[in-house]
Amino acid sequence: MYFRLSAGAMLASLAFFTALAQECPGNPGALGTSRVIAIDPLEHRRLGLMQYPETLPLQDHEVVLTFDDGPLPPHTSKVLDALAAECVKANFFVVGQMARAYPDLVQREYREGHTIGTHTEHHRFLTHLSKEAATKEITDGIASVTMALGSASAVAPFFRFPYLDPPAPKEALALKLGLAVWSVDFDASDWYPITSKQVLAFAMQRLERRKKGMLLLHDIHERTAVALPALLHELKSHGYRIVHVVPADISHPKTVAKDHEWASTGSVPEGPRPEM
Repeated sequence: MYFRLSAGAMLASLAFFTALAQECPGNPGALGTSRVIAIDPLEHRRLGLMQYPETLPLQDHEVVLTFDDGPLPPHTSKVLDALAAECVKANFFVVGQMARAYPDLVQREYREGHTIGTHTEHHRFLTHLSKEAATKEITDGIASVTMALGSASAVAPFFRFPYLDPPAPKEALALKLGLAVWSVDFDASDWYPITSKQVLAFAMQRLERRKKGMLLLHDIHERTAVALPALLHELKSHGYRIVHVVPADISHPKTVAKDHEWASTGSVPEGPRPEM
């Protein structure tokens, strides 16, 4: 089970991303999306320094924004508004039951050029589930997001385990389905009942330790939606550039990077385990 965009859709998306990287209508000083990384999930199976020795081949001061657990109104809408205002593209890991409840928001995410990955059907720990039940959680999540979007080609083969809890047998199931398993490089602790100012502070402090990386946020929280415009402003003022990640395709060739660029370098930013 490996979902890819059609060649036509990928060509259209590439042109769209390129245009947005060059200009932002109504906001000439926008942060924007500096470049797109296309990865083959069958080559790079596990990504994110919080759990794995390999991560995305980012350059100094490059950031990938990822959002989990949604969509959920009105917070996801506000997150999308903030991203659109700055012409920033992100990667969303959508929960199946949320996609079924709010298909219009998943459709908006896709329509506005974001990458749509999956995050199981019910956001459950898979540790103690049987092989069959765990597989169903993963595949039902993909099916629900596919139904919301109306096309399997719209769903990226990118998957993140709930609670970042990939027990080896369950991780093997996801890999067998042709999915790339995403962890994270650092987070903003926004699943805790903290203020939006604290979300911003955690995100910037942890990013500044490595000067690049994949950031975990949650579009289901008001504090995250409130913090995001300020976070995008801070990223720009500190010279950071946004990178968007898509699946490699015949019309969107995989990004060429040397082996050491995928490897862990430097210390992993400290922080609590996400989503607890």
